[in-house]
Amino acid sequence: MQEIVDGFLKFHHEAFPSRAELFKNLATQQQPRALFISCSDSRMVPELVTQREPGDLFVIRNAGNIVPSYGPEPGGVSASVEYAVAALGVADIVVCGHSDCGAMSAIASCQCLDHMPAVASWLRYADSARVVNAARPHQNPQARIASMVRENVIAQLANLRTHPSVCLALAEGKVTLHGWVYDIASGEIQRWDEIHRQWTPLAEHRDARVGAA
Repeated sequence: MQEIVDGFLKFHHEAFPSRAELFKNLATQQQPRALFISCSDSRMVPELVTQREPGDLFVIRNAGNIVPSYGPEPGGVSASVEYAVAALGVADIVVCGHSDCGAMSAIASCQCLDHMPAVASWLRYADSARVVNAARPHQNPQARIASMVRENVIAQLANLRTHPSVCLALAEGKVTLHGWVYDIASGEIQRWDEIHRQWTPLAEHRDARVGAA
């Protein structure tokens, strides 16, 4: 804990003063450009990976970068999606999975989660991805997990489309969906090309909207 406190003190004395004008402008308003949905995993830091400043991203983080389909009892993720789209008017929504994801590893390897019932219940929102992934051949367990990570991103993009705010924004051409997978070891990102139904390196596509979901 002391390291966290020391980190805050460093921020307050070094990082904050150099961005004082930025924080002054952000004190009473925010206009983020994108909604970024990623995993809670400590190794995945959206602002670091995308090199964004405070105020640039509206971020949702949870186990497995999951977006439950819209239902009669919307939860915190649904409320955050709705606020980002309907109130803040974000132009882009990124669902970003990552390598070595514990949540996807548990699903892909059929790990028993009886001792974590809340986690088990939450991961059922990835059932469609689990079924698709289980039906495909994989060379080894690592390939099965990597494939599960990708299938989950595609599944969560589909779940996003069930949200009324997202559906309306898509119909009006006000928002674009993006599926990414971040590789921790290499620092590279693969993007989902909805048009050609394939994953390609993000570095090869400077136009973010080409092949977007």
